[in-house]
Amino acid sequence: VSLLIILKLLFMKFLFDLGGVFFDWHPTYFYKTIFSNNDDLDHFLNNICNDEWNIKQDAGRLIQDAEDDLISLHPKYENEIRMYYKNHRKMLRGTFPKSIEILETLKKKQYKCYVLSNWSSETFQGMEDDYPFLKIFDGIIISGKEKMIKPNKEIYNLAKTRFNLTFPETVFIDDRIENIETAKELGFKTVHLTDPDNIINEINKYI
Repeated sequence: VSLLIILKLLFMKFLFDLGGVFFDWHPTYFYKTIFSNNDDLDHFLNNICNDEWNIKQDAGRLIQDAEDDLISLHPKYENEIRMYYKNHRKMLRGTFPKSIEILETLKKKQYKCYVLSNWSSETFQGMEDDYPFLKIFDGIIISGKEKMIKPNKEIYNLAKTRFNLTFPETVFIDDRIENIETAKELGFKTVHLTDPDNIINEINKYI
């Protein structure tokens, strides 16, 4: 093994998503207690409080504005719409233990580990106190705070500057293929995590 390869391995850094990688989050976990009929549940989450609406809060829109805009379009669902962010933590079914395990392993081995996550800044408040493993990271970028969002390249470039990353020597781990594709374009090494149980094997390829 050449000295150059050894040096590259020593300087390898890891950039993690949170949802789908560390956190098992989905609105269904809460709303299935609100809607007794699956068709009504699917209609609400696919057509009203859907991903397209939620992602705008991840990009920095205030929750109050998001609720008001949506209620003006769907007034009969006002109560259900206002429940969404008030019950955001109830949409968290828990964490993925193997992801936390590999994070702890990486830190023990002196690797730098960072977060690049699409998340509303308002709902992220208090997360680091409630989930202390988040304090292990060397830095965290939350899209809602920065008002930029994956898969747009600008937030990856922000991570590069803020965390002093070199893309070819950084492993980017995310569950969404569109975020992985942008990372590949920029030159990251990538792990498209479709099953959190596989994370240790995937990360071990790089350490």
